[in-house]
Amino acid sequence: MFINRFLIERPPLPAMALTTDTSVITSIGNDSDFSDIFYKQIRALGIKGDVAIGLSTSGNSLNVIKAFQIAKEMGLKTVGITGKNGGKIAKIVDYSLNVASDSTPRIQEVHITIGHTICEMVDYLLFPPING
Repeated sequence: MFINRFLIERPPLPAMALTTDTSVITSIGNDSDFSDIFYKQIRALGIKGDVAIGLSTSGNSLNVIKAFQIAKEMGLKTVGITGKNGGKIAKIVDYSLNVASDSTPRIQEVHITIGHTICEMVDYLLFPPING
């Protein structure tokens, strides 16, 4: 929602989802390990000052943990969006947004709302309305 508009017309913002390139994901998963699928992409593409946002219903997804570890080493800001008690991810990220529930469907529904809220905040903080 950063490259294209969310709620307002605005210039595109640089962003990428590390979950969409199936060639990269299957290559890393087959040649290395599934736990490296996000780590290797951040290592290749991340730049100091970028923001890495990761979601994990349990807060303990190894592929997301490894991605946050390399992101922090490289100087990226990290935002973990988790469920249950936040798991290991809540302890390693710069900002933890935890949905304190054990219900997977409820956690994931709130994660969608958090994502939309972040997009809306970015729109209005970076591109405030001219007339209030």
